[in-house]
Amino acid sequence: MEIKILAFGIIANIIGKSEYTIENIYQTDELRKYLEDLYPRLKNLKYAIAVNLVVSSENFDLTNGATVALLPPFSGG
Repeated sequence: MEIKILAFGIIANIIGKSEYTIENIYQTDELRKYLEDLYPRLKNLKYAIAVNLVVSSENFDLTNGATVALLPPFSGG
């Protein structure tokens, strides 16, 4: 199974790229742990995960070909 990762803002800076694919990750909680183990700076950052344009704060099942966006904290004015 393969999913596409899109990273924005500071998350893209931390990861070092804004788009790539990964395999064999089946849920958003698993993805978050994988990314935070690989990039420890993400552990201190509150960020949202959107799967196929749907933002969810709960664990979400991923499907083959899903697009996952890593969204940094937003500030408004």
